[in-house]
Amino acid sequence: MFYVLVTGANSGLGFSTCCRLIDEFLDTRLGSECITIILTTRDVRKGGSTIARLSKHVDKLSKGKHPDAKTRISFQAEVMALDSLVSVRRLSGKLLERLPKLDVIILNAGYGGWTGVDYWMATKQSMTGFVQSVTWPTYKTSDMGLVTKSQLPNIDSLIQGKQKTVDDNPPPLGEVFCINVFGHYLLSHNLSPLLMNASSSGERGRIIWLSSIETEAVIDAFSADDIQGLTSPMAYEISKRLSDVLVLTSHLPATRPWVDNFLSAPGERQSDSIKPKLYITHPGICSTEILPVHWILNLLKLLTFYIARWLGSPWHSIDPYKGACAPVWIALTPQPQLDAVEASEGAGKWGSSTDWWGNERVRRTEVGGWGWGGVVGEVVQRAGRISGAKALTREAREEFEGLGRECWKRMEGLRKEWEERLDGLD
Repeated sequence: MFYVLVTGANSGLGFSTCCRLIDEFLDTRLGSECITIILTTRDVRKGGSTIARLSKHVDKLSKGKHPDAKTRISFQAEVMALDSLVSVRRLSGKLLERLPKLDVIILNAGYGGWTGVDYWMATKQSMTGFVQSVTWPTYKTSDMGLVTKSQLPNIDSLIQGKQKTVDDNPPPLGEVFCINVFGHYLLSHNLSPLLMNASSSGERGRIIWLSSIETEAVIDAFSADDIQGLTSPMAYEISKRLSDVLVLTSHLPATRPWVDNFLSAPGERQSDSIKPKLYITHPGICSTEILPVHWILNLLKLLTFYIARWLGSPWHSIDPYKGACAPVWIALTPQPQLDAVEASEGAGKWGSSTDWWGNERVRRTEVGGWGWGGVVGEVVQRAGRISGAKALTREAREEFEGLGRECWKRMEGLRKEWEERLDGLD
């Protein structure tokens, strides 16, 4: 049995990822192999509705080229709110008790925190560089300093027979940061024992982060001093840039002390050969409901995406099913093949790309300070670059590595602080 966990699976990219996992698993794996998709939503109703829709998808396949689909595909719905660390912990404990292993975690759930669009700025940017403006937009508006509700109850709890007063004034957690990064970070750490159990026959457990193409617009604005993005009007893009930095530096010696702690089962030191592997992907530019706009404006947005594709943009996947191409490819491709690519080209960010006709494929994506594979002197790819992008230099590469070291250090420190606060609450 192949076990995959997908967060935020009830709509948009998450739902399409589940559909694509089903399709490609049936197309590429032996008939004797089965898959269980554990999908998380914020409530029971959404979970049940999602399974019902996915079951219809399986029913359709079983009446076509995959008559055995119903016997090979199974679902498990779980409830989790990523802005609640108690909820993340509760689900982690449940899965640790009930699952034998996890082969893949796809960290898809996300929150933009946007309030709308600055239409004057959008028009201005479109007039000066249309494709750039609908690929790396900087005209979305959002509230600054959004924080989650209190993570801790204002009560006294009994822990191991000793009275302990729960901290009633913990530091705030950025809402966008918590949903997009920190909740997923804690979930992945908690489930590391299950991911380690997946290591066999040359395979490794995989943690697949969903990033964004838009991170290139905030390279200069990102700082390890504000990894939560609380002082930035672009908290979403900051959170996705943080994901890029964490994953792309996770294999480097400079970050190893903190990465080892993150990937180790609590209280144990595991060998490197069975530690899970981190990957970073993005869906390109999809048409989803993550940005709240009027339905007429949504249709206009969809039209601009198609125009951008017809003008040569490789990143306008538009359809969430096509946007799921990269994360599903990473989830199902044999480990030796992925290792061979990274050995040849370096660790990279994998994006869902399409041609003029909408045919999708996986494509490496340039990351500021890292390039396409963290290799100085690599061949520069002209298509799909943000305006002003520069070839990777040794100085930029070293700066990126230092940034990764600092981000890992701070994330591990934050994890340990919150674990101490949460002990005994769930």
